[in-house]
Order: sequence, then C-alpha cells, then structure tokens
Amino acid sequence: MRKLYPLPIFVVLLALFSRFVLAETPKAESETGLEGVISVSPIHGGPSREGVPDSGPLANTAFVVEKKNDVVASFRTDDQGRFRVSLPPGHYTIAAKDRKGRIGSYGPFEVDVTAGQIKKVQWDCDTGMR
Repeated sequence: MRKLYPLPIFVVLLALFSRFVLAETPKAESETGLEGVISVSPIHGGPSREGVPDSGPLANTAFVVEKKNDVVASFRTDDQGRFRVSLPPGHYTIAAKDRKGRIGSYGPFEVDVTAGQIKKVQWDCDTGMR
C-alpha cells in the first residue's frame, strides 16, 4: 500500500489556490499625471562665488495647472521643491499661483501628459535678483 505525504500535497494545493486568487485580482490602472522638481536661481545677490550654490529648491510654493485657460488643478512644492499631481491626458500650462506683476519668472511651463504615464519634469525659475 502506498503512503500519502500530506505536506507536499498541501504545498501543491496552496500554490494552485494562490495562482487562482492572483488571476482573479483586478489590475489597477496606471496613474496619469506629472511629477518633478522646481528650482530657483539666483538665490543670493552679487556674482557667483566658488563653493556657494547659485540655485536651490523652490520650497512650499503654490502652482496652478491650466488647460485652455481654465484652472483644472493645483499643487504645492515640498521643502525640496518636489511635487506630484494627478492629471488626465492633455496639454497643460503650469505657473506659480498669484505671482502676476511680481519680480521674477515662475512659469508658465508647457507640458503634455500622456495616458498611463507620470511625466517627469525639472523646471528652473528666475528670482529676478541680480
């Protein structure tokens, strides 16, 4: 008479069950949007100095995202100038919020967002300091 080994049978059944569960799990759609870093320069007056950086992150600054002159989203950079915003596919214009008429240039930045992708950008702003 043949002896059955319960452990190998259990392992095989567990593997088959896990494959079935994974096959039935719905796949999440890819996120679409924009992420990146915004820096600003110059960050000090006068000429460039050796060993002293001329640029730095544009920290904690609000931006608006427009599509055909309509505001569709907004975001704020973190302490390192990083941001991430979910957007549907399309062409967008991004600029600092409430910066009109002030010294410096904080956009507009033009960008195209593609379906199923997070577009990575790195933008530089000008403080206007000389």
